[in-house]
Amino acid sequence: MTLLLDVRNISKRFIVPRGMGGGSAAVHAVDGVSLSIAHGETLGLVGESGCGKSTVGKMIVRLLEPDDGEVLLEGEDITHASHGAMRPMRRKVQMIFQDPNGSLDPRQRAGDIVEEPLIVHGVGNKTERKARVAQLFKRVGLRPDQMTNVPSKFSGGQRQRLAIARALALNPSLIVADEPVSALDVSIQAQVVNLMADIQKEFGLAYLFVAHDLGVVQHISDRVAVMYLGGIVEIGDTTAVYRQPSHPYTRTLMEAVPRPDPARRHARVRVPRGEVPSPLNPPTGCAFHPRCPIATNVCSVERPLLRRVASGAEAACHHAE
Repeated sequence: MTLLLDVRNISKRFIVPRGMGGGSAAVHAVDGVSLSIAHGETLGLVGESGCGKSTVGKMIVRLLEPDDGEVLLEGEDITHASHGAMRPMRRKVQMIFQDPNGSLDPRQRAGDIVEEPLIVHGVGNKTERKARVAQLFKRVGLRPDQMTNVPSKFSGGQRQRLAIARALALNPSLIVADEPVSALDVSIQAQVVNLMADIQKEFGLAYLFVAHDLGVVQHISDRVAVMYLGGIVEIGDTTAVYRQPSHPYTRTLMEAVPRPDPARRHARVRVPRGEVPSPLNPPTGCAFHPRCPIATNVCSVERPLLRRVASGAEAACHHAE
């Protein structure tokens, strides 16, 4: 498979005030993340809330500027590209946001929302654009006569379909989907995930699918990366990671996934001890070691690097075996 996206060791820190005492501190939101996505591939990015996965997605589409590292799209470095240089790149990479209510202009008509990217990039004349928008509405399961409605006239699932249509308007190669179904009812989630899978096959899209629902990620992803406190702790083929998780944090996540079989008994989920460390003061060595049941002295002083393990995936753990 040809490499579409190559993210190399990107980091992001946010400066926040310390409070009543004055001064400021740096929040290490993302710390040295590397990943790649091939044409037509889906990489699932999972982890607890606050682990930095959405920040990674926003840096890829340049809604946030990385402090360190590189982002290459089809071999071209876009890490610090100017606004003008990014313009043609934005046709290749689009984003679907978690909350369709917040990502759609409530004053615009639905058809205008989908048409706007075409106008901005000078695609087609008015008649051609209207035909393109109607086609996209049909493809995502909306009716063309709904093009004149404002977003408040749509249900939550329909608004996310509208957001998907907008992301497809410019025929991108990559879509960063930032928890695209987490704000939807469970019955609607499956419909939207299946729609995204069908669209991927039809248009040859690649996805970075950011989520915290491991069941959804397993359904749609070719590979999966697990994040903890700003870094990737395990990455590999979805089947390998789910069948034989190698990092203690990944194993904890997998054990917590509900299994719809009332006749099957399950062992109690091993809950990591303590609380998630503060990104204002991350631990030395392995970020997971203060909560890890198998941590040893080396874990507190030496940061483990991703390395190949028995499952075929890569895990950042001194004791993965």
